Amino acid sequence: MTTDIQHIVFDIGKVLIHYDPHLPFTRLIPDETERNWFFANICTHDWNIEQDRGRTWAEAEALLIEAHPAREEHIRAFRKYWHEMVPHAYEDSVAIMERLIAEGRDVTMLTNFASDTFREAQQRFPFLTKPRGVTVSGDVGLIKPDIAIYETHTKTFGLDPAATIFIDDAPANVEGAKAAGWNALLFSGAEKLRSDLAAYGLKV
Repeated sequence: MTTDIQHIVFDIGKVLIHYDPHLPFTRLIPDETERNWFFANICTHDWNIEQDRGRTWAEAEALLIEAHPAREEHIRAFRKYWHEMVPHAYEDSVAIMERLIAEGRDVTMLTNFASDTFREAQQRFPFLTKPRGVTVSGDVGLIKPDIAIYETHTKTFGLDPAATIFIDDAPANVEGAKAAGWNALLFSGAEKLRSDLAAYGLKV
């Protein structure tokens, strides 16, 4: 690679910290078929992404409870037990990020995250306060892979898109970054990330 990378941008969920909404619900809805139905029809990905876009949990819960009153307890459990959905960090990935920061490189984060749960995550995982800054989707009212959120991040942090590399676990978000003129890597594990970064001249 001949690109001179000046800015490294990390996604957070499933790159730096584990996220799995099923974790508390294996206890709350033990039957797997019923649990899968609940996530496919009630607390869906599309419902949750709107909290990432800035909708309040109160509004989100009220919307579903009106449509599914018998499921109120399980609907409210999504936010109530959110902390159980993010049980641990990916220590090897965090080590890469911290090494880049220690070397004086410009590291920021760009995440689809509800505003309140992100602040909770920062308290639980202090390494999320170490980069220069973060664009949180819930704060700006935009979500990946909308090109506007990459452009917002670029302007906020004064990035040169061609000298920026983004790391995300979702193919659509990687493609969104490329559409914004960034370089981008699909994250599948720390070892692969190390080799991918090395190809851009970033040895960690």
